[in-house]
Amino acid sequence: MNRFRADASAEREVLFEDAIEAHRARESPYCTFEADAEVEDDAEEPAWIQFGESVLNLDCTDEELDRLKGLLEEFPAFTIEELNSPENAQGTNVRISAYADEERVATFVERCFREVYGQPDGYAAWAIEV
Repeated sequence: MNRFRADASAEREVLFEDAIEAHRARESPYCTFEADAEVEDDAEEPAWIQFGESVLNLDCTDEELDRLKGLLEEFPAFTIEELNSPENAQGTNVRISAYADEERVATFVERCFREVYGQPDGYAAWAIEV
């Protein structure tokens, strides 16, 4: 992989797909994507999504979790496996099984950043770990 940032929708999906392919080829524990743009509700941390061994891992507020559940209705091969809400956390960690090819996972990641986390059209996505 020689490109780690993209800021157009089609380019971001290719970035996600390439990073997932590289992650699988390297047999790394996971790959991590991060959005570098204005975040919804003035959150301090940027939105991020990890993928490893057919599992997506992300943190959500209650509102984001509701939107995530709606998005998952369009992806029948993706299922919430675990919700974890520690007492000292302000949200929920979500683990989603995603038995799909790189292209389908990449499409889901892009839609998740846009529809769940409310990122604008031109947000920049980074593959920060592969």
